[in-house]
Amino acid sequence: MVQRKQQEEQGLLRRLPLFLLVWGAFSISMWVPSIYALVLNDHETSRSFLYSGLLGVIVVTMVALARAGRPSRHGVLGQLLALLSTFAVLPLFLAIPFHDALKTTSFLNTYFDMVSAITTTGAEMFPDPTRLSQPLHLWRALVGWLGGLVMWIAASAILAPLSLGGFEVTAQGQPGRIVAGSGQGGKVDSRGRLIRIAITLAPVYAGLTVIVAILLLASGEAELTAVCHAMSIMATSGISPVGGLSGSTAGLTGEAILFLFMFFSLSRLTFSSDTATRGYTRLDQDPEFRIGVLIVVSVPLLLFLRHWSGAIEINSAENLGLALRALWGGVFTVLSFLSTTGFESADWEEARQWSGLGTPGMILLGLSVIGGGVATTAGGVKLLRVYALYLNGTRELQRLVYPSSVSSASGKNRRIQRDGAFIAWVFFMLFAISLVAVCVALAATGSSFEQAMVLSVATLSTTGPLIEIASEEPIRLIEMTVAAKMILSAAMIIGRLETLAIIALITPALWRN
Repeated sequence: MVQRKQQEEQGLLRRLPLFLLVWGAFSISMWVPSIYALVLNDHETSRSFLYSGLLGVIVVTMVALARAGRPSRHGVLGQLLALLSTFAVLPLFLAIPFHDALKTTSFLNTYFDMVSAITTTGAEMFPDPTRLSQPLHLWRALVGWLGGLVMWIAASAILAPLSLGGFEVTAQGQPGRIVAGSGQGGKVDSRGRLIRIAITLAPVYAGLTVIVAILLLASGEAELTAVCHAMSIMATSGISPVGGLSGSTAGLTGEAILFLFMFFSLSRLTFSSDTATRGYTRLDQDPEFRIGVLIVVSVPLLLFLRHWSGAIEINSAENLGLALRALWGGVFTVLSFLSTTGFESADWEEARQWSGLGTPGMILLGLSVIGGGVATTAGGVKLLRVYALYLNGTRELQRLVYPSSVSSASGKNRRIQRDGAFIAWVFFMLFAISLVAVCVALAATGSSFEQAMVLSVATLSTTGPLIEIASEEPIRLIEMTVAAKMILSAAMIIGRLETLAIIALITPALWRN
C-alpha cells in the first residue's frame, strides 16, 4: 500500500514541469525565515515571507492545475531550459519578501542578491552584516543552499545525459546530444531519472548539512552562524551572517570542520558513484580528487617556503606557532577558493605576511578559475577538464621527443587524452571569450581594468568573495551602475549553467531531434 502511494506521488511529480517544482519548493522554504522572524518578534518580516510563500504556493498550484495532462514535449532539453529559468527568472520572485522586509534598497539590488545566492556565487551586495536582520541572513543562506541542491541534482539528471557540465570530457556523445541507447530520450525516462536522483541525493545533502551545523555548534559557534556556514559549505556559496570567518566564534576548530567538508566539492565520488567515469570508482584513483589534493598541498607549501627565498626582508619572529598558523591559513584558504566557496581563514593574514605577498589576488583568481569537481556544487572550469588538458599536454611533449611513439595511456585515459582534451580546450576558450566579453562590458560602464577582471572572474567562476579580497581595495557592488549590475547578474547565470549549456539551448538543430 505504501509502495503504491509512493508510485502515485512520483507519477504526480513527473507530470509537473520542473520549473513549477522548484518554484514550489522555494515558496515553501520562505516559511522557514518567517517562523524564525516570528520567534524573534519581527512580525513585519515574518508577514513578508509568510504572504510571499503563500502567494507562491497558490500560483504554482493554479498553474499546475492549468497544465494538467500537458507534459513537456522537449525531454531533457526542456529541463535544461527550466534550469535556466530557475537561475534567471525565479530570483524575481525570491526578491519580493527580501525587498519588502529590507525596504532601504532598490528591487534591482535585491534581485542581484538573490541571483548571487541561488547561483551559489555569494557576492555581497550588502557587505555590512548589521544592515540585514537575522531572518534575511538566514534567507540568503537558505536560497544558496537550495540553489546548490538544485544544481547538484541537475548535474546528474540533466547535464549528464546531455554530455554537458564537464561530462562531455568523458562521454561518448557530442555535447548537447543525448547518447544513443542511454535510455534518456523519452520524456518519462528523463523526468523519472530526475525524480529518482532528487529522492536519493536530497537526504544525503540535508543530512551532511545537519552534521556540519551540529559540529559547529559543539565547537562554540552561534546558532545562526553555524546553520548559515553549514549551508554555505555544502553549497559552496560562501554566504555568512557575520562577514566571514573573522566574525566566527568557533575559532580554529570551526575552520577545521569546514575544511574537512569542503573536500566534498573536489570530486563527485565523495558523494556517490552514480555519475562516476567508468574506471574511476575509488576516490584515491579519481583524477579530480588527486589534482585537487595536489593543488591544496603544493600552493600553500610554495607560499610557506617563499618566506626564506623571497621574503627575507620581513622581520617577524620565526617561531613554530607563527609558522603553523601561516601554513594553516594558506591551506584552508587555497581549498576554500579552489572549491569556489570563498571563505577566508582567520590566519590568512599571517600566511600573506609570512610569504611576503601584499595582495595575492592572482593566486586566488587562478584557483577560482580552476574550480572544483564535476557534478558538485563548485563552479569554475572544473578539475576534470584541467586533467584532460594535462594528459594532452604530456602526450604532446612526448611526441616532441619521440614523434612516432604510441601513447602509453590506459583505456580509461585514452579518450580523455584525445577527444576529451579537445572538448575541454573548446570550453576553456569559450570561458576566456566570456571573460573578455564581460570585462569589456563592465569597462563600458566605467569600471577600471582591475575591477572588471576581478568582477568577471568572480561571477563566471561563482566565487563572489573574490570581490572583497582579490583586489587592493574592496569593490562595493551597491555603488555600481544599473547596467553593471545587470551584466554581473547575467555573468553569474552563465557561470553557473556554463557556456556549452547556453549554446545547446540556442541551437535549433538540438530542439528538432
